[in-house]
Amino acid sequence: MTRPVVTAAGIGPIRTVPNAITVVRTVASVALSVIALQADEPLPWIVAAYLVYYLGDSADGLAARLLGQETRAGAVHDILSDRLCTALCAANLMLLQPDLAVPIAVFLLNFMVVDCLLSLSFLLWPIVSPNYFFVVDPVVYRYNWSHPAKALNNIGIVVAVLVGSLPLALVIVLVQLGVKMASARRTLRRIREHETQP
Repeated sequence: MTRPVVTAAGIGPIRTVPNAITVVRTVASVALSVIALQADEPLPWIVAAYLVYYLGDSADGLAARLLGQETRAGAVHDILSDRLCTALCAANLMLLQPDLAVPIAVFLLNFMVVDCLLSLSFLLWPIVSPNYFFVVDPVVYRYNWSHPAKALNNIGIVVAVLVGSLPLALVIVLVQLGVKMASARRTLRRIREHETQP
């Protein structure tokens, strides 16, 4: 892969197909989550909200790459939209399985704060999105934005909640938090190295 650099345009255009997909999938997932909050049988709505979020998140990224419309603005839009969708879906899961509130809360702390800061750190380098963080740190990239890492980011806690296992949920969220904290430490070292370069 060649190193993607920031163009002279800076953040890139806002009106793109991938950004439109992000808006649609976010609005749809939020709507389904709100319906789930009020439904007598919330599980099908929660599953639908997660599916729309997950498949839409894959679709906007694929469209960005295939159409050559990857932009820094699009990456930030995607990262923030992911947090909104995840927060509402997780709120539903907490209501569905209140005995798993602690691991879900730890997951949210991790995803909404630690992972969000880690994901936005790409803005400190001349790369288009976290998908190219391998040019900064291949290890951090592998454990956070490679295809397997992205797939495991949300699915673990969802499976644990649906299975209803508190020990499994705790193990999953604590391992995820450990990976994110270690990644954040490595990224902080890269930031310090970057700042001291002439």
